[in-house]
Amino acid sequence: MSLKSILPILEWLPNYKKEWLKGDLGAGLTVGVMLIPQGMAYASIAGMPAVYGLYASIVPILIYAIFGTSRQLAVGPVAMVSLLTATAIGSFEGLSASDYITYAMLLALLVGVIQFLLGLFRLGFLVNFMSHPVISGFTSAAALIIGLSQLKHLLGIEIERTHHINEIILSAINQADEISWITFAIGISGVLIIIGIKKINKSLPSQLFAVLFGIAVVSIFSLGGGAFSVKIIKDIPNTLPNFQIPLLDLEIIQLLIPMALTIALVSFMESIAVAKAIQVKHRNYKVVPNQELISLGLANVFGSFFQSFPTTGGFSRTAVNDQAGAKTGLAALISATLIVITLLFLTPYFYNLPKAILASVIMVAVFGLINYKEAIHLYKSNIKDFWMLITTFLATLILGVELGIGLGIIISLAMVLFKTTKPHTARLARVPNTHFYRNIKRFDNLEIIEELLIYRFDAQLFFANVNYFKDKLYEYERIKKDNLSLLIIDGESINNIDSTAIQALEEIIIDFNSRDIEVLFTGIKGPVRDKMIKSGFMEKAQEDHFFMSIQEAVDWYHTGHQKDNYKKYLKQKEKKKRLFKR
Repeated sequence: MSLKSILPILEWLPNYKKEWLKGDLGAGLTVGVMLIPQGMAYASIAGMPAVYGLYASIVPILIYAIFGTSRQLAVGPVAMVSLLTATAIGSFEGLSASDYITYAMLLALLVGVIQFLLGLFRLGFLVNFMSHPVISGFTSAAALIIGLSQLKHLLGIEIERTHHINEIILSAINQADEISWITFAIGISGVLIIIGIKKINKSLPSQLFAVLFGIAVVSIFSLGGGAFSVKIIKDIPNTLPNFQIPLLDLEIIQLLIPMALTIALVSFMESIAVAKAIQVKHRNYKVVPNQELISLGLANVFGSFFQSFPTTGGFSRTAVNDQAGAKTGLAALISATLIVITLLFLTPYFYNLPKAILASVIMVAVFGLINYKEAIHLYKSNIKDFWMLITTFLATLILGVELGIGLGIIISLAMVLFKTTKPHTARLARVPNTHFYRNIKRFDNLEIIEELLIYRFDAQLFFANVNYFKDKLYEYERIKKDNLSLLIIDGESINNIDSTAIQALEEIIIDFNSRDIEVLFTGIKGPVRDKMIKSGFMEKAQEDHFFMSIQEAVDWYHTGHQKDNYKKYLKQKEKKKRLFKR
């Protein structure tokens, strides 16, 4: 393993080109400006003071720039991970504000350690068990929950923290007479400003314009106090995050581990998805999934020592980073530097920032994650995946975020098991005047020979599906009734086999041979053939009963001891054709 693979920054920093600087500088400043309101807003989702969103936008960014393989990925607080953080810490009742922050830092440490270990042991493939429909359903539901959770700030009313959408809506309805219409007007204006500027130019920091608007309105009309007051951020500490070792309480760690694992996988999926999507546009580097796990893990680990809650790569900031011309990780370093400058010198200017504006930032960001088009597409193209999406979506809305994602993962695993234990099978027949054999159910006018059964199994053959393999085989045999004299098992789609499957094949050969039915094998792949040879199965099945293609097996059979029967069959078939023509 080379040093560059461990420290990808050594790949681009020594070879840095002057022409890259303009793009990196512009992108770094743009994303940094965008990150200021987003960081504070996402800290609100996580249930933490706004300043912690800025803290989470410094160290994790710096660490990822050193260890990450993507040169455009913008790491920091994101809505989904912030919601999961609030879900995890919110399960502890009666926590003080300081304890809540302490637990969030510990959660970041646990998430980082899990991601680092997954990357170190090359276990990034585990995220494949979370299917796209499940993630889409969960993301859409979580986005709806996040968006509606901001109603209290948008409407200026008190709603107890909950992740159940029905409780949020009912609480808002019951307090309809207490709505602050000035707060609502400011929030809606923020939404319109963000959407409007995005339509003009996506690379512009639309959230910052909304923030400036909100601060200006509160300052000019003195809305920070009095009868028409709106809720504002007030004092934000103008200090950098302190070095602080997270609380290492074994009992708390055990309670946080399940959600830490969930955040580790979900955040990695979000990050790797956007990193790969952006990397397609850039051919000068490669995104390495396991190194991404390591880099995101280290970002969370080091971040936890500097008062950060869990972070990951974000969709919107990464897209803006790329559109603004980012070429290397220097853009991320510039963004982090801007956050540092903001913390040291600019925080007093955010005193009059309305919470309704932060709510508008969150709502616009997360409602864009509600992917109804995916549901429509799946309904038309894959009904099973559609119901997986809908089930996860409804479970997350009704049961809550934690149970929703848990059920989604269970559904994903159940579908993997179902598809593995009951794969596609086919009964084949020859395409006339060719050497090609196709599925009888999918093609018309195939040459079906009554005495011949060609069976294809489209999956690895192992203990979990061997009974299904046998059941389908005997089901196809019953179709032939008493006419069958040759069985060909096409192994072209079987890429692996275990001892249970080999034993089952031996039993099949014994059973069919006892009834004077020949059993031949075709298209057996090298790794499967090796296991058959080592187990002694090849000798028991007879080596001359294995062929490269189905046609070779059929020719061997017809030119052998069944030659007379085959000629008889062809004569009968030709006679039927002549009678039909008459």
